[in-house]
Amino acid sequence: MEGVIGIIVTPIILFMIFVAPIWLILHYRSKKQINQGLSEEEYGTLQELADRADKMADRIHTLESILDAESPQWRNKV
Repeated sequence: MEGVIGIIVTPIILFMIFVAPIWLILHYRSKKQINQGLSEEEYGTLQELADRADKMADRIHTLESILDAESPQWRNKV
């Protein structure tokens, strides 16, 4: 009976000493990186893309206005 208990307890103790602490450290380190949000470089890229999208929306609006003035039925031709 003591041999069976030793076989069960030994892996549990080894797990708790070696694997569990490393697992917890890596888990919370990854959680910390996720919670930090965007880096400054990522935020700058996102802001640049948003600015480009705004400019493109303005251009599309301008082009649609020109097409409406020159050819009112252009939307129905597609």
